[in-house]
Amino acid sequence: MSMIPDESDLHAYVDGRLDEARRSEVERWLQQHPERAREVRQWQQDAQRLRVLLAASPTLPDAPQLDPVAIRSRHAARRRRLLALAASLVLGIGAGGFTGWQARGMQEAARGEAPMSDALQAYRMFALQPEAVADMVQQQPGQMQSWLQRHFGDAAHLPDLHEAGFRPVNARLLATGSGPAAIVVYRNRGGDAISFYIRPPTALRGPLPPGTNRQDGLLAKYWSGQGYNYALVSRDRGRDAHVVERAWSARSI
Repeated sequence: MSMIPDESDLHAYVDGRLDEARRSEVERWLQQHPERAREVRQWQQDAQRLRVLLAASPTLPDAPQLDPVAIRSRHAARRRRLLALAASLVLGIGAGGFTGWQARGMQEAARGEAPMSDALQAYRMFALQPEAVADMVQQQPGQMQSWLQRHFGDAAHLPDLHEAGFRPVNARLLATGSGPAAIVVYRNRGGDAISFYIRPPTALRGPLPPGTNRQDGLLAKYWSGQGYNYALVSRDRGRDAHVVERAWSARSI
């Protein structure tokens, strides 16, 4: 395989679809080609915005023409038009979709909502919906941690839940009014889900002391550290809740 990545390699890199060896080759090549590296970073940002737009309106019909890879292929040289398309899509969806999700962290503080309510909403949208599209699917151990570190640096340390039978299976990037966020979904052999959520603090609420948020049968155990807020989320009953409580108590940050 050529060391020089082609367009399909770069698109696969942006979408987290390269194996570990090829991803390392592409990253080394990008370090030597700063112009392409800047373009690829912009693709990542554009793709994240579009994924959040679509995630905010789960009732939209399938629209392959809005897939980030297809859009990048058609508009790589016309990024401003892509962002204009995204803005038009927001208007077409309605004012409540993207804006509501993006600003949720700020709004929850202003309205007096319990902290990390957006972590519970992310769990409902992605952990409880098996058909939800993922940005990253773990195919071998360690991939998820590497993916998180690419987006959040050393602040993102995945809780180890394997002794309880839960392993990270997929992840999704999200956007908040304070910056990028992500949800990582763990599952056990029975299909039960626990999620790990990471996001920047909001300007109004800031870093969070360790605490609990219970809503509508869901449990979130949250904390802050290294510039981010974190939450572990599960159903608020039985063994899943016990696993979350135990992992939260044993956290290293």
